[in-house]
Amino acid sequence: MIADMEDKDIYILGIESSCDETAAAVVKNGREVLSNVIYSQISTHTLYGGVVPEIASRKHIEKIDQVVNEALRQAGLKVKELSAIGVTYGPGLVGPLLVGVSFAKAYSFASGVPLVAVNHIEGHIYANFIENKELEPPFMCLIVSGGHTHLVNMKDYGEYEILGRTMDDAAGESFDKVARAIGLGYPGGPKIDNEAKQGDPESIIFPRAKVAGNEYAFSFSGLKSSVLNYLNSCRMNSTPVNKADVAASFQAAVVDVLADNAMKGAESCGAKRFALAGGVASNSALRLRLEQECKKRGMEFYVPSPILCTDNGAMIACAAYYEFKKGKIAGLDLNAVPALKLGTEL
Repeated sequence: MIADMEDKDIYILGIESSCDETAAAVVKNGREVLSNVIYSQISTHTLYGGVVPEIASRKHIEKIDQVVNEALRQAGLKVKELSAIGVTYGPGLVGPLLVGVSFAKAYSFASGVPLVAVNHIEGHIYANFIENKELEPPFMCLIVSGGHTHLVNMKDYGEYEILGRTMDDAAGESFDKVARAIGLGYPGGPKIDNEAKQGDPESIIFPRAKVAGNEYAFSFSGLKSSVLNYLNSCRMNSTPVNKADVAASFQAAVVDVLADNAMKGAESCGAKRFALAGGVASNSALRLRLEQECKKRGMEFYVPSPILCTDNGAMIACAAYYEFKKGKIAGLDLNAVPALKLGTEL
């Protein structure tokens, strides 16, 4: 556990640019959000059906200065009043990461404010602390986003045991690909979620993959292929495709695997608390299913509001706060690490 809070308030500026959101926030004492500014590039990347890394990098360069300045303005603070600057240095897309890291290093050098390096996946976990101020480790956490699917046993602040992760596609990536295949467009997560509400989740039986050798691991490439095969079969046979039924059946398959593996992992560790995090944590079916499963088992369930599920600076500032309290200061030689790992794997 971290040391007792000191009398002096700690203000952290969090900077996030790992994918297609340029975000900055100021958080006081780890859990009180004073500002949370997010510039989304969704409208730009929708034209291409997904994130184009080079375009994302250019947009980050254009927007990062004004996003950071707006975060400080809303918080009512000047740079010199900050205790530290936290920045995502991985995992993510190398170009976008480099924009955030370079900006944060320059800001730190010019102002003399200490720099703290933050793992993006860790940031998603810490989003739960912002709204649930009573939450403390240990607890089990399922992180589900466009690039990551991890089942993590958080033993303490900064101490993680990875029970399972995706062996191929991340859940969010599968949502995007299936949404594109059935003509819903980008971003796939919210579009599948909305379309599925009009469909029958039992109308089409898609596979629920199991990974040999690790009952907590995930695999979604086979499910994605199964959906594509179904759509191709319909076209070859001139059979009408009910988009809502496909969306609902696909979503049900994803939710089943995520919930089943997560509950097995939580039970194996004797978890009393369970948290959900990441962009796909906004999915209404997944939130409801995990809430129900936790209730059955007497586990407390935590999930951030949708604005804190997406990539944001507040979660990075929160994670940076706990690193800062431990004295973990990054040097100006900090670099982006696109394939950065989290914790140790079983």
